[in-house]
Amino acid sequence: MNRVLLAGATGYLGGYIAKELQQRSQFFRTIVRNPDKLEKNGIKANEILNAELTDSKSIKECCKGIDIVISTVGITKQKDGLTYMDVDYQANMNLLKEAKKSRVKKFIYVSVLNGEKLQNLEICKAKELFVEQLKKSGIDYCIIRPNGFFSDMSEFFNMANSGRIYLLGNGEFRANPIHGKDLAVVCVDAIDGLDKNIEIGGPETLTQNEIATIAFDVLGNKRKITYIPEWLRITILKIVKLFSTSKFYGPVEFFMTVMAMDMVAPKYGKHTLKEYFKKLNNKNR
Repeated sequence: MNRVLLAGATGYLGGYIAKELQQRSQFFRTIVRNPDKLEKNGIKANEILNAELTDSKSIKECCKGIDIVISTVGITKQKDGLTYMDVDYQANMNLLKEAKKSRVKKFIYVSVLNGEKLQNLEICKAKELFVEQLKKSGIDYCIIRPNGFFSDMSEFFNMANSGRIYLLGNGEFRANPIHGKDLAVVCVDAIDGLDKNIEIGGPETLTQNEIATIAFDVLGNKRKITYIPEWLRITILKIVKLFSTSKFYGPVEFFMTVMAMDMVAPKYGKHTLKEYFKKLNNKNR
């Protein structure tokens, strides 16, 4: 049986991957800053390395005895003074260096759909710089490109809960976001898979108007939507970039860009957005 190193186990997707590995009785080691989070989320790794991926010295020999590396490491909301280049690029580079040193057989990395086309965005630039280095590393690899998590869609739910949803354009941009549990299966299956690049989405392709309607219906709230025209979206981005730090601007830039385009990938999985919103609603009661 392959021995797996999972980086990012305390994140949204990483947590589901850890549980999928557990379910398959797969040996896995994790690298975490806060081991307590693993226990809190019901994750029982075979081995836990308490270290910081941005500190190359702290992860020395982390891949010793490891066959497969799975990394979901990246930041959506910048904190601790770290940038996308610090985490999405350099932290993964530190891990790749250790993987090469220990002659790991395969490195599975989770990027983002259309990341190679969106390198004008700081987050995608950092991710794709790492992808380029991974491809040149000589290690077998698989790049998994989801088009958005259900957790990202909670923004729609939160807006609907506050009484109004703001959509870009006419609300007809389409996407098929995927549940973390479904995506975790794809990531673990990639251990024995042959694909080098996997674009993946959930089972339902929905317009933003449809996502908004689902959120309002689940909450039982009246449908109230405000549409933001393209010129205003561009103006907002310029103003935010001018008057805010990169920590704040980066996530806003990414969100307002991908929400202004279709993000549709091959369908996979069984979990629906309506089910996800219902669970969010039950938690809030």
